[in-house]
Amino acid sequence: MQTLALGSYHIHIGPIGPSVSAFLKGRHFSQLFVLVDENTKAHCWPAFAPALSGYPSTLIEIPAGETHKNIATCQLIWEQLMKASAARDALLINLGGGVIGDMGGFAASTFKRGIPFIQVPTTLLSQVDASIGGKLGIDFMQVKNSIGLFSDPQAVLIDPAFLRTLSGREIRSGYAEILKHSLIADAGQWGRLNTLAQLDTAEWSEIIPQSLLVKQRIVAADPFEKGIRKALNFGHTIGHAVEGIALETDTPLLHGEAIAVGMICEAWLSHKKLGLPQETLHTITNYLLRVYGKPAIHKTDYTAYLQLMGNDKKNEGQAINFSLLPAAGQVEVNCTATQEQIIGALDYYRQLPSPAPS
Repeated sequence: MQTLALGSYHIHIGPIGPSVSAFLKGRHFSQLFVLVDENTKAHCWPAFAPALSGYPSTLIEIPAGETHKNIATCQLIWEQLMKASAARDALLINLGGGVIGDMGGFAASTFKRGIPFIQVPTTLLSQVDASIGGKLGIDFMQVKNSIGLFSDPQAVLIDPAFLRTLSGREIRSGYAEILKHSLIADAGQWGRLNTLAQLDTAEWSEIIPQSLLVKQRIVAADPFEKGIRKALNFGHTIGHAVEGIALETDTPLLHGEAIAVGMICEAWLSHKKLGLPQETLHTITNYLLRVYGKPAIHKTDYTAYLQLMGNDKKNEGQAINFSLLPAAGQVEVNCTATQEQIIGALDYYRQLPSPAPS
């Protein structure tokens, strides 16, 4: 088992049974609750349940998906906790992906002014992204994570074996955050990853810890996102807007798919504003297109994209804020761009040729 130490908690990477046993040993909780959705109940709970042998627990099931990451679903969680007379020394175990972790942590941190919780991320996206940093929240008025708070879990338990429950599309979605971490802070890792042709051959037990180390360093230096932690938003200013609009259509994008669009656009902005070399821009663009294809964006949505970007919580004043790359493995935060420059980035993406089917 590998362990990464953060300020107030640890991340354990290894088989889930020993991790759970080690966490619960010597701790007392009046009740255990496990938050799942219909997918993790079917595919992850059977593997997780034996780890709670001897510890009575109550399942709380919510509907799956980003469209349910809202205050109404939080109310369902709070109602179940209240009906079970959950006390402030109860434990909520969030078993699932980023939506479960973000929303479950938010619900736990606000119920009776806060009950303990742990994260058991089961998707690649949540294992490499949502598992570090204590950022919790829900979506509101199409703006992702716009209602929330900072609160650390008591532990994060990562078992790469859960990745076997995922589709190839879900794996690709999580992989976008791994690519982002390498692009902002680990040029060597980026050089290795952009030669990886087939994700089904990836050694996740080696790749995940390396990616987590990048985020660990950044979050430790800036726990409340006042400075360098904004580096983690590379690809997300445009990507979140694309994701938000797509959620309202019949063809929603997974988070990582939208962030891939955002990284291509923001790499172009990096080239124009910070001098990211043309060759690096082409490498980023071509590799992301090879992995993710080319999800469509439409000129008729530009105004809506810009409106969502204007509401991004990272902005300061009226300027739209970006984290951009002067080179692979380097990042500058608090970069701003005009609407014309953002439209130029969107146009760059739209005019790219669609990759040939693999």
